Amino acid sequence: MTAVEMPVEQDVAEATPEFEAAAARHDRRRGFLLALPAYGYLVLFFAIPLIIVVVYSFATRNRFGGTDLSGWNLDSYQKLGEPIVRDILFRSLWLAILTTVICLVISYPFAYFLSTRSPTVRNVMLVFVMIPFWTNFLVRNYAWRVILGNDGTLTKITEAIGLGEQELLFSQTAVVLGLVYGYMPFMILPLYAAIERIDHRLLEASRDLYANGFQSFRHVLLPLSMPGVIAGSILCFVPSLGAYVTPEILGGAKTTLLGSYIVTQFLTARNWPFGAALSFVLMAIMLTATIVYFRKGGRTL
Repeated sequence: MTAVEMPVEQDVAEATPEFEAAAARHDRRRGFLLALPAYGYLVLFFAIPLIIVVVYSFATRNRFGGTDLSGWNLDSYQKLGEPIVRDILFRSLWLAILTTVICLVISYPFAYFLSTRSPTVRNVMLVFVMIPFWTNFLVRNYAWRVILGNDGTLTKITEAIGLGEQELLFSQTAVVLGLVYGYMPFMILPLYAAIERIDHRLLEASRDLYANGFQSFRHVLLPLSMPGVIAGSILCFVPSLGAYVTPEILGGAKTTLLGSYIVTQFLTARNWPFGAALSFVLMAIMLTATIVYFRKGGRTL
């Protein structure tokens, strides 16, 4: 018998159900060990602080400004129905929705234009979109304060063209301008990622079927880019709802939003249970928005 004809013995493990189950358990253990640092980080810096906030929201504020953890009650949550809290909550929701809508209206055409450019032009424009991230968010808000101030650039321009002095600082308009400027890149980038993946031949096919520009946008472009719309809207709405820096710098005392009101409860009013209840409600709203993102847009983006 030649060497070619000689049988070769190999130790091949039989793929039995028990073997496959053991391999799956091994993979799960290895994955758990690899993710253990991330789990520890989330527990230490997310889960534990969240539990503390929830516990404090049911506590009682004593007459000395301290917090009594022994007398649990729902007084802090009952205060959420007070007129001042409702006004601040509705104002925060309104400005967050307005900021998101303005960002969407401005960013969508820009993202579409960006997706139709050559790779060189596209990369240069993306750099310009991300340039604001190279500067601290606090510094950018102070820059807007200078621009919108009484002696700022905007006032000088309006006076030069005969419109007189325009006082926008310390108003809701100034807050919206600051929020739109700060969070617009979070709208542009998901929209660009979604639109860039669309086969633009589908738009050409819709025009061949006698659809006008609006019909092509409504029935082809918008549905296919909806994951980007949802992702960008959530990424703009969530930080706008809990914004603190921009309302404090550009809105002043005239525009108190939910983030500023929560800080006041902790640092000024010394009402930690009420501040914790407000924080928990705000986190619940943000968590709901995040779940909507993952269910509607996150899986397909």
